[in-house]
Amino acid sequence: MGVLEALILGIIQGLTEFLPVSSSGHLEIVKALFGGNAVAKESMFMTVMLHGATALSTIVIFRKDIMEIISGLFQFKWNEQKIFSLKIVLSMIPAAFVGVAFSDELELLFEGQVLLVGFMLVITALLLYFADKAKTTEKGVSYLSAVIIGVAQAIAILPGISRSGATISTTVLLGVDRAKATRFSFLMVVPLILGKMAKDLLSSDFTAQGEAVMPVVIGFIAAFITGLIACTWMIKLVKKSKLTYFSIYCVVVGLIAIVSQMI
Repeated sequence: MGVLEALILGIIQGLTEFLPVSSSGHLEIVKALFGGNAVAKESMFMTVMLHGATALSTIVIFRKDIMEIISGLFQFKWNEQKIFSLKIVLSMIPAAFVGVAFSDELELLFEGQVLLVGFMLVITALLLYFADKAKTTEKGVSYLSAVIIGVAQAIAILPGISRSGATISTTVLLGVDRAKATRFSFLMVVPLILGKMAKDLLSSDFTAQGEAVMPVVIGFIAAFITGLIACTWMIKLVKKSKLTYFSIYCVVVGLIAIVSQMI
């Protein structure tokens, strides 16, 4: 993988991880264009590192929230931070289970399945459209909502289903305040990404496949910087109910991907 390809992949990852257009789906399309599917393990390693970069940008944006949660966890009382943390843990269970139980099957979905990506992007578009039409409320995330949002995140493992789009849309459709929905959606994924990175980096799957250092570094930095910008932008867009524009975008890209594979 060259430096230019890594730079492009990093920018795409940073933008699409937070904007509800599916980072995994766009990465698969770009990899197919570059012919990156010939080396599946290297491609998967780069994907893991790019997700790590956007996880870091999430930590930077929500650093105050994260510090409050951590400090609250060390207090010997049942406080708001402990309750929020428990909801985060509940939301992680479905995706963690799917990721561990079906890891081999999931890897096959990240080997140029552009047709699948196309159909999943259309589904993402529908979710965003209905979420944008939902009424604005001031409700918070309940324990049941956390589990349902977690199921949405597990489904979003599929390339083409936007994780942020699926979780934010599901949260809003459950009647949760848009700002709280965005905050919960972005914070709930950080432990999962870091856990998956640790698992994959310690796995022998990557030891036999050499990945040049410079492309990985370039991709990581590009994803981190664009992630900071996209995360800040997305928070504002959800509050203003501007998801329909992304719905249209997902439909267009999805249909192009479907048609390109069928012809």
